[in-house]
Amino acid sequence: MEEWLWLWWLIGALLLGVVELLTVDFTFLMLAVGAIAAAGAAWIGAVWWATVIVFAVVSVVMLAAVRPLMLNRLRLKGEAEAVSGAGALVGRSATAVTAIDEHGGRAKIGGDVWTARIDGDGLIEPGSDLVVTAIDGATAVVRSAPPEGDRPAGPTASGVTD
Repeated sequence: MEEWLWLWWLIGALLLGVVELLTVDFTFLMLAVGAIAAAGAAWIGAVWWATVIVFAVVSVVMLAAVRPLMLNRLRLKGEAEAVSGAGALVGRSATAVTAIDEHGGRAKIGGDVWTARIDGDGLIEPGSDLVVTAIDGATAVVRSAPPEGDRPAGPTASGVTD
């Protein structure tokens, strides 16, 4: 069994990596690095309890030292939380694909077409420029974009800065 211990640690690291892909919190990534270090220790002949100690020490160091640095790299302009997923769409430019009112419609944000509703009352015509103000479940809440001269430079629907 101990001759294959390195393989078990490597499998554990891969499983932790898969969980990290689902959470994107860097916790499981740090544990995966600890498992890879334990696999290395097992490969050079360490006994099982020594590999557990290597896993624990490397994981704790990674969680305490590296994870905060990685999270800081994700923070946007000093916000308290890292913004990812649908939340990262707030403030982006979009284009109305269909007419949009308070009951619904469709808008293209980046390369994706989203269900959308207007932020307030009124009607937005197809082809109009929009700004995403919020994401409500699977629906983008949008408003008409200000005229071209009044727009601050920032990300557009394609993700390219003006």
